[in-house]
Amino acid sequence: MPLTRRGMLVGAAAGGGLLVAWWLLPREYRSPLIAARDEQVFGAWLKIAADGVVTVAVPQCEMGQGITTLLPQIVAVELGADWRQIAVEPAPVSGAYANVPLAEKWAPLWDPLIAGRLPGAEALLAARFAGAERFSATADGTALAAYEGPCRAAAATARALLAEEAAARWGVAAEECVVEGGIVSHGDKRLRFGEIAEGAARRTPPDPPPLRPEPAREQPLPAEAEETPAFPRIDLPAKVDGSYRFAGDVRLPGMVFASIRHGPSDDSVLTGFDARAAAGIRGLAGIVESKRWLAAAADTWWSAEAALKAMRPRFSVAAPVSSADIAARLGTTLTAGEGHVIAESGFGRAGMKRVDMARRYEVEPAHAAPLETASATARLVDGRLDLWIATQAPEQARRAAARAIGLKAEDVALYPMPAGGSFDARLEHDHAIEIALIARALGRPVQLTWPRRDELIRSRPRAPAWLLVGAQLATTGPAEGQGAIDALRLRIATPPAALEFGRRLFAGRTTSAAMRETSGRSDPLACEGAVPPYRLPALLVEHVPVEIGQPVGRVRGNAHGPAVFAIESFIDEIAACFRREPLSFRMAMLGDDVRLAACLQRAAQLAEWDGGTGQSGQGLACARIGTGPEAARIACVATARQGEGGVRVTRLSAAVDIGRIVNHDIARQQIEGGLVFGMGIALGAPLRFRAGLPEITDYAGLGLPGIGDCPEMRIELIASEAPPADPGELGAVVAPPAIANALFSATGLRLRRLPLLSDGI
Repeated sequence: MPLTRRGMLVGAAAGGGLLVAWWLLPREYRSPLIAARDEQVFGAWLKIAADGVVTVAVPQCEMGQGITTLLPQIVAVELGADWRQIAVEPAPVSGAYANVPLAEKWAPLWDPLIAGRLPGAEALLAARFAGAERFSATADGTALAAYEGPCRAAAATARALLAEEAAARWGVAAEECVVEGGIVSHGDKRLRFGEIAEGAARRTPPDPPPLRPEPAREQPLPAEAEETPAFPRIDLPAKVDGSYRFAGDVRLPGMVFASIRHGPSDDSVLTGFDARAAAGIRGLAGIVESKRWLAAAADTWWSAEAALKAMRPRFSVAAPVSSADIAARLGTTLTAGEGHVIAESGFGRAGMKRVDMARRYEVEPAHAAPLETASATARLVDGRLDLWIATQAPEQARRAAARAIGLKAEDVALYPMPAGGSFDARLEHDHAIEIALIARALGRPVQLTWPRRDELIRSRPRAPAWLLVGAQLATTGPAEGQGAIDALRLRIATPPAALEFGRRLFAGRTTSAAMRETSGRSDPLACEGAVPPYRLPALLVEHVPVEIGQPVGRVRGNAHGPAVFAIESFIDEIAACFRREPLSFRMAMLGDDVRLAACLQRAAQLAEWDGGTGQSGQGLACARIGTGPEAARIACVATARQGEGGVRVTRLSAAVDIGRIVNHDIARQQIEGGLVFGMGIALGAPLRFRAGLPEITDYAGLGLPGIGDCPEMRIELIASEAPPADPGELGAVVAPPAIANALFSATGLRLRRLPLLSDGI
């Protein structure tokens, strides 16, 4: 009997159950792509038309981060296509596009018992789950890790097939053919992709695919360089001329437009409204009443919104909380609550014999606040729901909509749309459920758009966190060694935000049920970023779970934001106490992380760093996101000052190592956008609750930076041979502590709460 991988897996499982081994067996998924007229399908990732257009399927939500350029660029480079012939289409929901790295990272969210249950098989379990559940979520910067390999393999296969077809026509060896610029050539013979695509698609694919020696790569440019991108964004022209289509741009025959009013939480109950007050609204098509919300539909959205205003819906809330309640719970739990160890290194707990310095840092909740509010379009006909929606988790949104109206998931066709920003807000799918119910109630196509007020009321903000950081320090010996950290301990009082989010996403729980089921549980993902990038003799990180009475979710930077703010502020406080220069103080603690050291040195050069002395207004911070060679690194110097108009950041200088650079222009855009987002976190208005509702319910009140507030930016990417990492979170995480440290330099005031001006200055 021949030895096969299947036989080995089944045999290995004899003692642990045949069913488990069967479940772990790899699965193959058919290509879900459908060829249009004169198109040929090459696997699950690309199609080639007779006119030479190469269409690339993108399974990730485009929300401004440029994924609809990055993945096609990888395909174009590997295939040998001309960038001008590349087109894009959203990939249908399919197991062929499983996001395995994200499934593996989020394993505690979709199966809390998975840890340690099958040692060594975690990756297999994640792959099996992601494929079977059609899990292709866009989150945590995993797109390149998940999809670069499959994109390259698909493109290399298509390139080989094109070369074989051309070689067969010419009577030459395929290996002698050159595939570049959308043309296969051999000497003076040339054939365009479109001319040979049909014959190539009938050939047997090579196994393994013949990958090019070098993947897609661009070299870093100096901070001041302005060069035309070699691979300009595919979505940019349509966004500039307004033809780019979002979910709110879909138009269907007979469609009406809906607005909605929500109570402040899942426990809210619609207690009444005046339906007669809307009777005179022109074009009113219907009113849809749910237990916890009220929607109106009309021939224009403005008429629907006017009807809701006229009806004045009223809601009851079981136990509304205020920001004062939340702060009291966090403060009490931080010092008196039970801590769960989530990280311990070196001498750990035993290494701290005394506490020489301790500080408390407070981070308030923060909205994602994308420009586009939740929007979706739906049509229910003959037991089939068509759903146009921007979602970062398409299969989970599809299933939620199906459950809401009693359909099978297979009876819901989800058409992925781009998002006008997201910052993880579109991992939630409340609007998918609501529009399915509204479409069923009205019996006609409908488009739902949340008002800004409801977007802010129903958003699940980033969890608040109170952090207590204590250190044992070297207080004797030479001056250059004083202040060195011998032991560091962090206690983080914050809700188990990741677990709570996971219950909503994967188990379909309401926010209230998710909070109840995760209350008091340790959540390492809710404390990501709490392990500093410094090599310390002893480190202990504890999570103290807190029930705050308000739902929380994911926002750009997630748990890294509060943790990095506290750590980098604390490092600066130690340096100031012992009169140590902040840059050299950090450099001395980096150990063998030469990549972060290079970032710190280069950021200091870009900013003309002066040590932050003499009220210069310069502040320094650094961060590392991820583990192993895939970790991304950033160092940032902020220059800020206090004036009559308040605090103003005048310059941000950043050096970044994201490994191999796939698209330099998009990476720089993401870092710039992250830095501005971080400015909003640092200097925006605090998110405060009163009676369960946010005090600010309009966009202008959030205090977000406008174009006139954006500082001069000098950003430089550092050449690296490490695997590519995502740059999207870096700026959002590093900007707040850099700005806080800059304000200390400028004013002498140490601000330990985010937003920094929560209590004035």
